[in-house]
Amino acid sequence: MKVAVLIVSLLSLCGTESYSPNANKANRPVVVEMQKAAAGAFAAFTIASSVLTMPPAANAVPAFPTQVLAEKVIREGVYGEYEIDLPEQKYDDARSTFKSAKETKTKKGKYTALLAILIVGSFIIPMAQYWWYVKDDDSSDKFFAQNVPDPEPPKKKGWF
Repeated sequence: MKVAVLIVSLLSLCGTESYSPNANKANRPVVVEMQKAAAGAFAAFTIASSVLTMPPAANAVPAFPTQVLAEKVIREGVYGEYEIDLPEQKYDDARSTFKSAKETKTKKGKYTALLAILIVGSFIIPMAQYWWYVKDDDSSDKFFAQNVPDPEPPKKKGWF
């Protein structure tokens, strides 16, 4: 991959002039062409050298520091000694942290009332808002007050 990048950059330096029109070459001074060629060569060299000098991922330094999460202990077993990690053991708190039945019953009404207000409000407030917007609108009265002529009877089709 690194060699391919180097080859492509060298070929791009050498081969780009073949695609440009010949009419523009006669008007340019030689100094400008040399400056552009030097700038292109420097850019290609910089890109190629950064790819070639990049350290492989195996040698990269980890971004986050490692922390000891468990204690390593050597134990003996059927197949010899082996090393295991012993994490810090934590026991669950088995105490009951629920509220008593009496306290639950005393506060139940408060939450029931709050829920009822929210549910009723979610229906009543949009209806009141719609009524407020259309209370002065008389477009439906004008529409139904129009005189609509009776439709013409359908024409008979056929011989009769």
